[in-house]
Amino acid sequence: MLKRRTRSKSPIAEINVVPYIDVMLVLLVIFMITAPILTQGVTVDLPKAESQAVKTTDREPIIVSVNSTGEYFLNVDANPEMPIAPENLMVRVAAELALAKESGQSVNVLVKGDQGVPYGRVVLAMSALKQAGAEQVGLVTDSMALEEQQTVVEAQ
Repeated sequence: MLKRRTRSKSPIAEINVVPYIDVMLVLLVIFMITAPILTQGVTVDLPKAESQAVKTTDREPIIVSVNSTGEYFLNVDANPEMPIAPENLMVRVAAELALAKESGQSVNVLVKGDQGVPYGRVVLAMSALKQAGAEQVGLVTDSMALEEQQTVVEAQ
């Protein structure tokens, strides 16, 4: 009698990666959609001026925003959309600067003042930052359009 060889019906040991790829693509799409929504900060109508770009540092810059009603906001705070009192602003910035100094990193300190805010409110923010230990404080502006630059040059 001839023996017939029978194939064993054992399962094939292969990993199916198609569902994994599907999940990764869905996550990629979700992150691409939500990333622009997650920008932190307060909408401020910045004044326009000619300026040079700030040198980048290792850490995210500390940005104090002053909105049109004169309220202060801090981008490194737990809730950057909530106003912060000037005395708390100084304490929080001092703590952030101490952390940066402790880790040996430099950090830029910037002020974004709304175009319609009284000048004194921006000066108060800059003064609080200096008292907190910021060595240099920069002002954030929008770049002027070419036509506006020519108008400013002609006016001078």
